[in-house]
Amino acid sequence: MGPGMSFVNSVLERDPCLGVIGLLPCASGGTNITEWKQGSDLYNRLLKKANAALRDGGKIRAIPWYQGESDSADETRAKMYKKRLIEFFFDIRRNLASPVLPIIQVALASNVGLYYVVVRKAQLEIKLPNVVCIDTKGLEVKKNDTLHLTTSAQVHSGKMLANVFLHIEV
Repeated sequence: MGPGMSFVNSVLERDPCLGVIGLLPCASGGTNITEWKQGSDLYNRLLKKANAALRDGGKIRAIPWYQGESDSADETRAKMYKKRLIEFFFDIRRNLASPVLPIIQVALASNVGLYYVVVRKAQLEIKLPNVVCIDTKGLEVKKNDTLHLTTSAQVHSGKMLANVFLHIEV
């Protein structure tokens, strides 16, 4: 269970005139930000899906981005996270020919990883045009893994994403 369905339902509930909303899931659990750098398999897969949607008449209105737990386990990766994430945002916007494409960054909810505070701080401090950060800290994580959000927390985070999406300038 992820926030996608809750996001779509919340958006359409509040603005049914938007019509069909397509999601292009590209998540890959347990990956660090370097695995998403330009030219990597994950990055290329993301671009391939996005370009296919654009060819079929779609419009990319925003990118929700929820990643970073793996980076919080390593001091060097945590310290480099902000720089690498900003680079990723610039690269994806450039490759999609959309220099102000809205990005909704989700700050980590869990405190797994010795350096989670460093990664969360980086996420919360990014100040780029049309990049908005929502903070999921305090949402309930699963008791059995203390990393993933519970179903109800996923639903709530989807609603948080929808709220930001509906208020960004596209």
